[in-house]
Amino acid sequence: MSTRRFSSLVMKAIRVAKFGGVENLKLETDVPIPTPSDSEVLIKIHAAGINPVDTYIRTGTYSRVPQLPYTPGQDAAGVVEAVGERVTQFKKGDRVFTMTSVSGTYAEFATANIKFVAHLDDKLSFAQGASFGVPYYTAYKSLFLRAQAKPGETVLVHGASGGVGLAAVQLAKSHGLRVVGTAGTKEGLDLVKKNGADFVYNHREPDYLDKVIKEVEGGIDIVLEMLANVNLQNDLNIVNFRGRIVVIGCRGSIQINPRLSMGKESNIMGVALMTSTEADWKEMHAALQAGQRTGCLVPHIGKIYSLKEADRAQNDVINNAGTFGNLVLQIA
Repeated sequence: MSTRRFSSLVMKAIRVAKFGGVENLKLETDVPIPTPSDSEVLIKIHAAGINPVDTYIRTGTYSRVPQLPYTPGQDAAGVVEAVGERVTQFKKGDRVFTMTSVSGTYAEFATANIKFVAHLDDKLSFAQGASFGVPYYTAYKSLFLRAQAKPGETVLVHGASGGVGLAAVQLAKSHGLRVVGTAGTKEGLDLVKKNGADFVYNHREPDYLDKVIKEVEGGIDIVLEMLANVNLQNDLNIVNFRGRIVVIGCRGSIQINPRLSMGKESNIMGVALMTSTEADWKEMHAALQAGQRTGCLVPHIGKIYSLKEADRAQNDVINNAGTFGNLVLQIA
């Protein structure tokens, strides 16, 4: 099928003309539908995921920013509308999800490089598919490619009721790890427990780490840290000898005492999904496709917004009383 015909058609999409606050997210109705290149697919978007990184990019403070104007969004799920000339693993009509996009996913159509696209199992809805990419691939890379987690180890997931946190809980339990999860509300704690955590603690309580130390026999081997600027010093205190701390999220600086790392020979490591190698992507695709098929990996949807509510969704993903699942834009 020729892809040239899409260049003359238009769609609805959120556009950002200048970096700054959520007021810069504007819904436009005459945005040209993008045309996929040889190694890309054009996806008719049914749902788009909202991630904290979307907000960092919008403010212009992220390490990599797009050329203005741009359409936000990385995660999405939908149906393949057209494929590039060199694409053989996808065809028109396939249900798919992507974890990054060439053209942006807060739109009715988006192009994506096939390296970052995967088939969406029929058991999952499009809203769940839009919640799968960045959260689950980040959680998998953090646990198994960075921390080298092994069955029988204990992992502490800070902010376990969020998208990446719940993905980490499900992945850890399905691989035989013991899971300690934290959240900031009763609803969040209940959700983390429901998804398989062995211990749950309210991180808004000042003595929650004392409870972890007292109640979790054998201690913490791995920490998945969603807010390092708040928790990193505490992580160094609580992690076991030769434990691993994986920094997934951070919103500022923090002063730590490196002696704690020296005495325990512990490791602090960062993770960035898009720095993954070809071998990393191959492993992640295979593992997470298997998790879809077996039904052990099921995203939880916290709230669904319309496309015109993208400003509210981006505000809520950062400014909330306590996360409980994934936030999604319903587009089709």
